Amino acid sequence: MSEFLLPVLAAIWLLGAWMRVYQQARFFQIEEYMSRRYLRWFRLHRSRLLPARPIAASILGLAIAALLAEAPESVVPVAAAILAAIAAVLPQRQGEMKKSFAVTARMKRLLGGAWIASAIAWALAFALSYTRLPLDASILRIIMTSAIGLALYLFAPIWLVAGNMMLQPLEAALRRRYLRQAADTLDKIQPKVIGITGSYGKTTTKSFLRDILSARFSAYATPKSYNTLMGISLAINRDLADDYRTEYFISEMGAYVEGEIDRICQLTPPDIAVVTEIGPQHLERFGSLENVRKAKYELIKNLPADGVAVFNWDNPYIREMAAEGYPSTILTVSRKLTLEAAQKRGVTWVASDVQETLEGLRFTASRVDAGENARITTPVVGEHNVTNLLLCIAIAHHEGIALRQIAMRIRSLQPAESRLVLQTTAAGITIINDAYSANPKGIVSALKILGMHEMGARLLITPGMIELGELQDDENRKLGLLAAKHATDIILIGKSQTQPIAEAIRSTAFDRSRLRVVETLKESVEWYQHNLKAGDTVLFLNDLPDTY
Repeated sequence: MSEFLLPVLAAIWLLGAWMRVYQQARFFQIEEYMSRRYLRWFRLHRSRLLPARPIAASILGLAIAALLAEAPESVVPVAAAILAAIAAVLPQRQGEMKKSFAVTARMKRLLGGAWIASAIAWALAFALSYTRLPLDASILRIIMTSAIGLALYLFAPIWLVAGNMMLQPLEAALRRRYLRQAADTLDKIQPKVIGITGSYGKTTTKSFLRDILSARFSAYATPKSYNTLMGISLAINRDLADDYRTEYFISEMGAYVEGEIDRICQLTPPDIAVVTEIGPQHLERFGSLENVRKAKYELIKNLPADGVAVFNWDNPYIREMAAEGYPSTILTVSRKLTLEAAQKRGVTWVASDVQETLEGLRFTASRVDAGENARITTPVVGEHNVTNLLLCIAIAHHEGIALRQIAMRIRSLQPAESRLVLQTTAAGITIINDAYSANPKGIVSALKILGMHEMGARLLITPGMIELGELQDDENRKLGLLAAKHATDIILIGKSQTQPIAEAIRSTAFDRSRLRVVETLKESVEWYQHNLKAGDTVLFLNDLPDTY
């Protein structure tokens, strides 16, 4: 009888492996279908490599099977192994999910490939092992079946990578088709292409520039944070294929490694290039800030000789780019230099008399070499946005829009999604949503805005900053010191990753009873909903992806 139940035991493990592949696939998707990035994430925590419950259930089941090996009913040991396998492969609790799993056409192909790869491995393993065991070795067959099944289950990430490798020729052909389609669309439209890159500030600058240029031109910007080669091609194919009115195509260009921006520029050759900031965002992937600078400079190298480069002069790495002297037309902006200092250094645009309130920003934008200036007023908050606005002003003015018209357009600008967005709940609590991401420059502005709310409690909710490489702990300690200065209450999400923040806060005079550490965003939201009242303020600073 046990011989007939062994295939059932093997099938349970295979189904369990397939379920685990499905659960892991969402993380593979978050890592943009890149096997190295996914495996790097997967191996960071022991619990991902060796989940406790499946291993414990398997060991317990096999121990019971061994003890019952001499039982009168030979079905008992294999039944114990089957129950253990069921306990082992029941789907693990996923915890808090912030990004829903999109079962796209590509994901369906990947899942199919991974399931096929695991089924082939399953069949080969059992075929090879069973031929080496005598027919009467029932307990050995049970142990072998359980061991192979557990290995099959634990190797779920390998099946995803194997499925991805199997599909590479097909995916490469599909990518080439999508890219040709996008290139053909741009070739028909012939828009002026503006490429925007930087460690941060890309999406905000992109949305500001689109709205300012729209005062006079038909301008299209890649949506949200579509800043990869395939994301940009998807936007073109979806939004522009049947609309040839676009005069300006604004392309946000992101990169995790050198060469990515080069590839994007092959699809969208830039006429104008903008570099917003160079900083430690994604530093653990690049290795050094110099590598970040090289990667971002790819955008400038892809400009034609008669193109236009627009630089944030205040950033030393970007100053180095401007000093290269390419292309012939270079525009630089600064919110730190005085007008006199800007004249000496050849900076094109400066901001002076900067004022920030909860109602927004005010500053004077001056074209240094022409003596032209305008008072800028906007509901956008965050002093770092002065730089983003200056970059947009420089481009729009260069493209022929009068400074006065630019200033009028800026009056109605709104922040990009989840980037220092202020709103008030029905309960009268002010929410500052800066949850998209956090960087060393942006946190200063965000916490300053929190500190401006002088009435009521000021609650900071944050998981800290990530992907800053060797600088991460130091930058998070700085975050902790700033938080203690501007917040009355602090909730940190994730004990281990926020430890440097907590240590910095505890080194100050901040009331420790008002510092809380929770494991999920949901817990922090529930706390503020039960404990804050009208007139209080909450700053959501960063929201980590599900891979953290």
